[in-house]
Amino acid sequence: MTDLKITVDDETLAAYRRYAEEHGVSLDEAIRRGLAHWIAKDSDSWSAQWERLAKEAKGSSRGKRWRREDLYDV
Repeated sequence: MTDLKITVDDETLAAYRRYAEEHGVSLDEAIRRGLAHWIAKDSDSWSAQWERLAKEAKGSSRGKRWRREDLYDV
């Protein structure tokens, strides 16, 4: 495991210390969890990719509303 030196503001450090205390883990572990969560959230999983594509889409329904019956009309 690699040691890492970071600089954070006092409020962020206090928040991580509170998190660590509330969850019974060390400050290092709390930061590792935060980083892991951030990376997992931004990973290119299918849901993350879908969300990114949906946000980038320039489509418009032009007010058209779909009914459940329309989905089964073949």
